[in-house]
Amino acid sequence: MKPIAIRSNIYFVGAVDWDRRLFDNLVPLPDGTSYNAFLVKGSEKTALIDTVDFHMSDVLFEYLKDVDRIDYVIANHGEQDHSGTLPKVLEKYPKAKVFLTPKAKGIFIDLLHIPGEKFVTVEDGETLSLGDKTLQFIHAPWVHWPETMFTYLKEDKVLFSGDFLGSHIATNELFVKDEARTYEAAKRYYSEIMAPFAGQIKKNLEKIKDLDIAIVAPTHGQLYDRPEFIIDAYRHWVYDDPKNLVLIPYISMHGSTKVMVDYLVEALTEKGIEVSLFNLSAGIVDIGKLAMVLMDAATVVIGTPTVLTGPHPNIAYGAFLMNALRPKVKFLSIIGSYGWGTKAVDVIKGLIPNLRKAEILDPVICKGLPREDDLKALESLAETIFQKHKESGFA
Repeated sequence: MKPIAIRSNIYFVGAVDWDRRLFDNLVPLPDGTSYNAFLVKGSEKTALIDTVDFHMSDVLFEYLKDVDRIDYVIANHGEQDHSGTLPKVLEKYPKAKVFLTPKAKGIFIDLLHIPGEKFVTVEDGETLSLGDKTLQFIHAPWVHWPETMFTYLKEDKVLFSGDFLGSHIATNELFVKDEARTYEAAKRYYSEIMAPFAGQIKKNLEKIKDLDIAIVAPTHGQLYDRPEFIIDAYRHWVYDDPKNLVLIPYISMHGSTKVMVDYLVEALTEKGIEVSLFNLSAGIVDIGKLAMVLMDAATVVIGTPTVLTGPHPNIAYGAFLMNALRPKVKFLSIIGSYGWGTKAVDVIKGLIPNLRKAEILDPVICKGLPREDDLKALESLAETIFQKHKESGFA
């Protein structure tokens, strides 16, 4: 294979992983993914920007088979899907030095056992000349690890953005053509990976706003030759208020909670509120889809039966995930049923400390099948949600 030209003396040398369906043994990959690496040849020096996941190292080395010299390896991020092949790269190119942030050095040594003398730490804004091409390093912590940075190729106006602005897509089209498909994949990727760091994302969007960018080249997914498409999308996801949307993650063991969920959905629908329902039964839910909806929802209503006085374990997992993603949810409630005793509400509240700014609306918990009074309480909950959304400008 020959390196794929992006611009003059700038090449894609990454690997497309068509078959991967799970990332970090957690995140679904319905469209596969890629591990993007880039070769930049200057008039005097050659730099490799990032590597690939170790299990696809043969693809990278096939691209590099005719490359006699690499002077620098630029490591934008230490996670192994981008750094895993670095030890083998340094074996093939023993004179190469690895450029990274000061925070990254210890991470790389711990994860890959590379000798410290191989690393050169760079400051925010520092540049590196390749001759007729200049790389500028931009510290960008918490996208999505503490050591991350961007690399900007000044003369060609290419931003190598690491995991920032990426998407999980396997395709042989290097640049985005189907923006609708890419938008959904990028939103899924943002919701799953970047959303917990929204505050830092805002700061890093500010850091690149004055750069003249012709191409955004992330380490996952396709490249953007219309950079404003993905940058504007990130601004929308970070800054916009949630929608007039209620997310209901639920599970039902013997039908009582399902009766309550269905009744609440009907009551919300009559009030013109969009509802997204996720059954958290094992093997059913796509947590990527759940994360995407969670990012947009103004209200979450958790539906759970009681298991040994607490919430169903799948609900506990869903609450833990929601807490980790730190969504912009404004209102939260809990509905469900129990047989002989319950502490489900208290347990769930304890699982979501990151949502302490969300207003807790009165839960509706019933014993056994819901009775008329329980259904009236659900109608009251729907009305409260409607009024809260209206007062907040969502409805």
